[in-house]
Amino acid sequence: MKLIVGLGNVGSKYAGTRHNVGFMTVEEYARQKGIEFSQIKHEAEIAEFFYQGEKIILAKPLTYMNESGRSVKPLLNYSNLAVSDLVVIHDDLDLPVGHLRLRLQGSAGGHNGIKSIIAQLGTQKFKRIRIGIDHPQKVSVVDWVLTRFTQTEQKEFAQGIEQATAALDNWIENDDFMLTMNKFNHK
Repeated sequence: MKLIVGLGNVGSKYAGTRHNVGFMTVEEYARQKGIEFSQIKHEAEIAEFFYQGEKIILAKPLTYMNESGRSVKPLLNYSNLAVSDLVVIHDDLDLPVGHLRLRLQGSAGGHNGIKSIIAQLGTQKFKRIRIGIDHPQKVSVVDWVLTRFTQTEQKEFAQGIEQATAALDNWIENDDFMLTMNKFNHK
């Protein structure tokens, strides 16, 4: 079994914003798999499918971004999953729009949603798929993450989501995140 968590903020006010790339990615992945987020468990919307008999759980925490760990830890516990079965998808200011960076572990890097998950799990050792949203030039980070992608950025962002969902497929099929990192970190 695997748990794939996309980070974001709930509500129409935040839909489509840079900070919600995690939500947008798991929503697209669910669409590709022909499933819907039809359940709520441990403060998260849940969608599930099976791949060769293995249950795959997609989750969108209903907490605010800064409290994501409050949902992620109980989801892992409820499903009897180890931290090694978790992948968290989130935005990254330090990457150009749509660029991916997969990691086996690491610090929060200033991301409050990741900081919350680290605090709740008591470890930095969980997989991440970081999707670039670029760094603001003339606005504060707080304002920047709540903006929407420009028309020019839309194509690059769509390619990033496409690559992220392909990376998820690769990880699920091969059950080897290191192989997936080697394949997708060079694109």
